[in-house]
Amino acid sequence: MTRWGMVIDLDRCTGCQACVVACKAENNVPFSTPELEVRNRVISWMSVLTIVEGEFPEIKERFLPRPCMHCENPPCVKVCPVGATYLNPEGIVAQVYTRCIGCRYCTNNCPYTLKYFNYFKPQWPKEMKNYLNPDVSRRQVGVVEKCTFCHHRLQKAKEKARVEKRKLREEDYIPACVQTCPTNALTFGDLDNPRSNVSRLAKSSRAFRLLEELGTEPKVYYLTEGEWHG
Repeated sequence: MTRWGMVIDLDRCTGCQACVVACKAENNVPFSTPELEVRNRVISWMSVLTIVEGEFPEIKERFLPRPCMHCENPPCVKVCPVGATYLNPEGIVAQVYTRCIGCRYCTNNCPYTLKYFNYFKPQWPKEMKNYLNPDVSRRQVGVVEKCTFCHHRLQKAKEKARVEKRKLREEDYIPACVQTCPTNALTFGDLDNPRSNVSRLAKSSRAFRLLEELGTEPKVYYLTEGEWHG
């Protein structure tokens, strides 16, 4: 069985946030206004944190892209009373929006704060409505949203492979953030395939995972210089 995961090379990330824009466009993430930002109501399935090291004038910036960690032992799944969030057989922490009751137990239990409650009715500028992705649902107000590794792309890749009467190839399924990154800082694939790039990079001596000591077993790995571990 495939186990999808991601490796992010922090030495290659320039903080351009192309992955953030691609994620919003691909997944119909609603727009936020300055007023909503002040109230901490911004929804962004992918975010890039800026980490500043040193003191002026010897300042160095590092950037930390953060999608959902798609934990192997996800804390969010354990507390959902209606099974709206679950770990599927391929290692993706999925979200069933029509089942979500908005109790937000999962957002409180996520140590990475990467789940977002939709406090307002999703809105897009009039000129943008024709550009929404028809493959992704528009979430109603009052549900929790999160990164799904662009799961709809996996379904389309599987359908195409079935029509062509062949097995699904690893390169058939690429999330929008990975496809868009101009420096190839993001690598995606099957962690259980020893020949895949993502599996090889995840075993690198430069690899680490965020808050790994909590036992959540994230499937998003980071590569960086040996002396810096977030």
